[in-house]
Amino acid sequence: MPAFTGFPSGKNPFVPLPEAFFSAVLPEIEDLGELKIVLHLFWRLYQKEGSPRCASDRELLADPLLRRTLRRQGDPRPIEERLRAALEHAQVSGILLRVRVRVDGEIVSWYFFNTDRSRRAVTRLQRGELSPEMLLDAEGPAGAGQPPGGERDAGAIHALTVEVDRPNIFTLYEQNVGLLLPLVAEELREAGERYPREWVEEAFRLAVQQNKRKWSYIRAILHRWEIEGKGA
Repeated sequence: MPAFTGFPSGKNPFVPLPEAFFSAVLPEIEDLGELKIVLHLFWRLYQKEGSPRCASDRELLADPLLRRTLRRQGDPRPIEERLRAALEHAQVSGILLRVRVRVDGEIVSWYFFNTDRSRRAVTRLQRGELSPEMLLDAEGPAGAGQPPGGERDAGAIHALTVEVDRPNIFTLYEQNVGLLLPLVAEELREAGERYPREWVEEAFRLAVQQNKRKWSYIRAILHRWEIEGKGA
């Protein structure tokens, strides 16, 4: 790879990043793909207009700059798989929110930064208070993110259904602890039925933050909350 020759002289456009990214998010990111996709989304969404700002998986996959960014020497995985893995890492970490929409039989995922405004928008989409058409509009014109032939017909709007997607307990385990074994799977199934989803997600997040990626540690957190109360 040729060395970077330096930033150009004169006025350079900038992309603002929240302070919490440096103080709370960056220290916890261990996956290079996750770091790349998060930084790319800061850049990409800053250029968009409207609120809330989001990007779809097909829009990201069609982005030649992101495809180049995700290339990694010695990694045999296709770009599609590397993008999916990076987005899942960022979602499980709580950096991104994901909304899935079925468009004429195709599932398309849209990603938002996990902000108060985005959380409200996701809730309103889930309740049907916001039209999912806003997500299609957020992709921009064909050639600026949508794949070729990206123009949609007016009737496609009637085929949209919104699914707010969140990782289940098995996905959380595999992404944050390791290979899922049959004996652990049964414990996970029982925990998923016993504890609220929000508790499970937060317990995994705390385990990662403390660098204690063990199911026994996560299980102990959940049990303590059950006995003492989560706010205790």
